[in-house]
Amino acid sequence: METRAIPLRARRNSAVIVHAIPGHFATQHSHVTYCIDITKVKSDLKLAKAAARLFAEKFCNTPVDTIITLERMKMVGAFLANELSHAGINLNNDMGVISPEVTNDKLILRDNLLPYVKNKSVLVLCATATTGLTAKGAVDGIRYYGGEPVGLATVFGGDFQLDGIPVVRLMSAEDLSDYASFAQAECPLCKRGEKIDALVNSYGYSKIVR
Repeated sequence: METRAIPLRARRNSAVIVHAIPGHFATQHSHVTYCIDITKVKSDLKLAKAAARLFAEKFCNTPVDTIITLERMKMVGAFLANELSHAGINLNNDMGVISPEVTNDKLILRDNLLPYVKNKSVLVLCATATTGLTAKGAVDGIRYYGGEPVGLATVFGGDFQLDGIPVVRLMSAEDLSDYASFAQAECPLCKRGEKIDALVNSYGYSKIVR
């Protein structure tokens, strides 16, 4: 399956690269025509730093007290906090980077993490946001716990709006002309009898053995 992978590069820095694998994939919220493999951005030092720098360029004039990282993006989040604290409106400011629980798209803050969100300006960082459901759940959770969501940063994102909150995508579904996302019950690939290639979540993908 990996031999079909297509390199996808950030427009503002071609060194930031992910791999898009065409096929039929099932995610938590939908069926999609590409698996977006972001493992290296999450895991490799140089790529994580480069991605953080791109996000920081867009949020350098946004006040940020805390970065909430989803989908194992904490290394990128730490570098992003460092970049933001060295320039712009957040110069020399301290900043929290937390990874709270998410269950059924609902953000759960334990008491020890609540001070990082309540009465704070919070930036959400995630790996992919195609339907926007997980991102919206994070934003709703921040508001529920008394924080102010100030933006969403995602490596790969679909075409959705987020209640007037700025959304920064390093790469988007528009970069893949035949990228499509379908509700499971409405998936035309399923209706044509095309088998699922793999199950996909934030940990990665697991191929379906036939």
